[in-house]
Amino acid sequence: MPANSLSEIPLIDIGPYFGGSRADKKRVADEISRACEHIGFFLVSGHQVDPALIESVQRESKAFFALPLEEKLEIKQRKEEKGSRGYEPVGTEQLSATIGVETPPDLKESLSIGPLAVPDHPSCRTEEALPLFRPNMWPENPATLRPTYEAYIRALDRLSEHLHRLAAIAFDLPEDHFEDKIDRGFSILRVLNYPNQREEPEEGQLRAGEHSDYDNLTICLIEDKPGGLQARSPNGAWVDVPFVAGSFVVNIGDFLMRWTNDRWKSTRHRVVNPPLAAGERLSACHFIMPNHDALIECLPTCHGSDQPAKYPPILAGDYMIEKFESQSSGAEWSDEDSEKFGTADTESRFTH
Repeated sequence: MPANSLSEIPLIDIGPYFGGSRADKKRVADEISRACEHIGFFLVSGHQVDPALIESVQRESKAFFALPLEEKLEIKQRKEEKGSRGYEPVGTEQLSATIGVETPPDLKESLSIGPLAVPDHPSCRTEEALPLFRPNMWPENPATLRPTYEAYIRALDRLSEHLHRLAAIAFDLPEDHFEDKIDRGFSILRVLNYPNQREEPEEGQLRAGEHSDYDNLTICLIEDKPGGLQARSPNGAWVDVPFVAGSFVVNIGDFLMRWTNDRWKSTRHRVVNPPLAAGERLSACHFIMPNHDALIECLPTCHGSDQPAKYPPILAGDYMIEKFESQSSGAEWSDEDSEKFGTADTESRFTH
């Protein structure tokens, strides 16, 4: 990684927050706030997520993506349902479209898992909320994938609650300010496999095109492999997001940017192509969403007479449906494409 990566995107130990004094919590919150005001990305250690669980997620995910394409397609995502569930093969998504940029489809495949249950609340059972709380599509193999993912989602949901508490502290609000805005959220775990590239991609084609995230924040597990995640720095340059073993990458999404009146940045980012035949790369991104009926409006400590609110209030569910509809490339993927970009290759998926 470039020498300046950790100065641009810092590693923050949130361990002192757990059981710490108010001063400890405020110190951690201020570190996070500085990173989010600068670039909207930071690495987090001391997060209390079991390392064995993290290793299991990586192992089960690689086993799933190693399956024959035909088997993965048994739980292919149904675009007409608008929710993000199930498997998507390579070339069926175009993230740059969400910022109005047309490019060839992204070079990744994914498995998406939504909320594990529909919350017992009227707002989650409306026709508008239905796409966000659809039943998940679980693969039959590997058999241990489902319980592993369920445990991981619960662990990251707990971590996200702590990160929201730190956000509230950073803006001089009660620590539980976000609690009733995220307790019925529609978060999505997307595990992504970026296949080995045997031939040069098309002009402008990336593993994941430039975009910002739509959510409150994203908690991402990455690998130290070529062709990785980059964030756009305040001066416009692309910065490699550093890999630090045992840490998560966290970045701010559009909702928290709106809530904070642009004080925290929802930074554009992308996943670049590796050298040819450099192998695959896995990442697991948990997109933390607010409640479907949460009103996203400027925090009371982020606006005033000399700093008016920049965004009109919007319901979280309405914003998300618009974004889901814009990111689909609508492309059809052929057997020839699968051979070219490695989705039919199962042997290499277990190599490092």
